[in-house]
Amino acid sequence: MSTAKTHILLTGASRGIGKAIIESLDRDDLKVVGQSTAGGGSLLAADFTQDGAAPALWDQALDRLDGRIDVLINNAGLFEPNPVTADDWLESWNRTMTINLTASAELCRLAVLHFRQRAETGRIVNIASRAAYRGDGPDYWHYAASKGGMVAMTKSIARAYASEEILAFAICPGFTMTGMAEEYLASRGGDKLLADIPLGRVAQPEEIASMARYCALDAPASMTGAVLDANGASFVR
Repeated sequence: MSTAKTHILLTGASRGIGKAIIESLDRDDLKVVGQSTAGGGSLLAADFTQDGAAPALWDQALDRLDGRIDVLINNAGLFEPNPVTADDWLESWNRTMTINLTASAELCRLAVLHFRQRAETGRIVNIASRAAYRGDGPDYWHYAASKGGMVAMTKSIARAYASEEILAFAICPGFTMTGMAEEYLASRGGDKLLADIPLGRVAQPEEIASMARYCALDAPASMTGAVLDANGASFVR
């Protein structure tokens, strides 16, 4: 049974945390396939709002990675406001759940089946959010719920498959300086929100990327099921 992790699939790789992760994995001994909604360049295209997009992505990634995936990193996510007064509230709820949780779950399932079929160790790294524990603003119930589900799913996978050396980790960033967070900070009054972070600043994508790289490549097996926080002590538990 091989323990070397060299073939990696990363979703949400075009910007922000995902772009930082793929850059952190730019090593000669690693083969990384990234995904974005539109694709382009070396990235595979997959629109997770469409039925069958996640399995199709998995198959395309297998083709690119010589039929072998050792590590799945679920980073793709949607963060858009959904006021309780919105006429399309349920539609927005379902869209966020589909992208943030269901697509990740489909890929996790395929990863577990792949690891078991190959009788190899494997790793899953899910990028969740501080909102999974702390909750979020009144327009973001759906986002918090999707990330809470991702954390629970990660723990369940870790408990179910640890005996087979299939490991799962979740990372819960607070505000991170990405396009999504910048707009939110501006809309809610950035100075006020920063005052709630003892560190005095939001995280940088490279900081979250270093955690993802560690979980993907170096974290000890005994760490499986761990949920790692990166929120500048704005929420401690």
